[in-house]
Amino acid sequence: MAVIDLILNLVGLAFWLNWRSLKLAPVAASAGISLAGIVRRAEPRRARGWPLLLALAVLLFLRGLVYWQIGSAVNWTPKLELGVIAISFRSDFLARTLLFSALSFVLTLVVFYLWLLLLSLVNGRGAEAEPLQKFVRLHLGGIAPWPWPLRLLLPLVIASVLWLALTPILTQWRMIPAARSAVQRLEQAGLLGLGVYLTAKYLIIALLALYLVNSYIYLGSHSFWNFIGVTGRNLLLPLRWLPLRVGKMEFRPVVGIALVSLGAELAERGLTSLYSRLAL
Repeated sequence: MAVIDLILNLVGLAFWLNWRSLKLAPVAASAGISLAGIVRRAEPRRARGWPLLLALAVLLFLRGLVYWQIGSAVNWTPKLELGVIAISFRSDFLARTLLFSALSFVLTLVVFYLWLLLLSLVNGRGAEAEPLQKFVRLHLGGIAPWPWPLRLLLPLVIASVLWLALTPILTQWRMIPAARSAVQRLEQAGLLGLGVYLTAKYLIIALLALYLVNSYIYLGSHSFWNFIGVTGRNLLLPLRWLPLRVGKMEFRPVVGIALVSLGAELAERGLTSLYSRLAL
């Protein structure tokens, strides 16, 4: 069921990106960015995004309804993994499965935009000639020109605000313990916000793995592989001073993957431990 939930989240994300692309099509055209191959071409004057948003809402509602109908039968408890904690939703209550369906997609959306922010921070304006980097900046919209410290802090702020907004209903339904004070709830929100950054490890590891493959196997001059090359080199800049090249063998991507995996694991354990102490 968890795999099905992930697939449906990706379908919902496709609806969202198609809706955003319809809105961004005129801007993309003026910037020289082609959205062909990402979404179907639509006439700007006739393009209406509401059917896509309606389809997304229907998908999330029907998914919650299905989870309510079959969750207990298949002995499945929906869980929302938030890095430092996992919140369980009883599948025999329709309101809770609907809330889980909505929050699961919101989490996917937050992670997706966090990844876009990471790519904008790593590549900056140096990779502006790359079509994919232009696409990243286009979807970030007005956030893309922000100073890098603000872009870096934005996921923390958004995740913390979302958590503070959700805690009243989660506490009322006894899904999380009530906070002893407002300060404790703020501390929990901060740790949850920091936990969101840990999802960046999946993107970084995937990019470095592709960079490693592309370093030894010529896969063509497509813009995607050019983007992988630029991004991989930028990600590995902190390791440039290490003697990790032996002949034609380049070990920096392997070391980078190992360091990211280890660092994320240690960070997750530390944040989880701190959150557990707050609950005492």
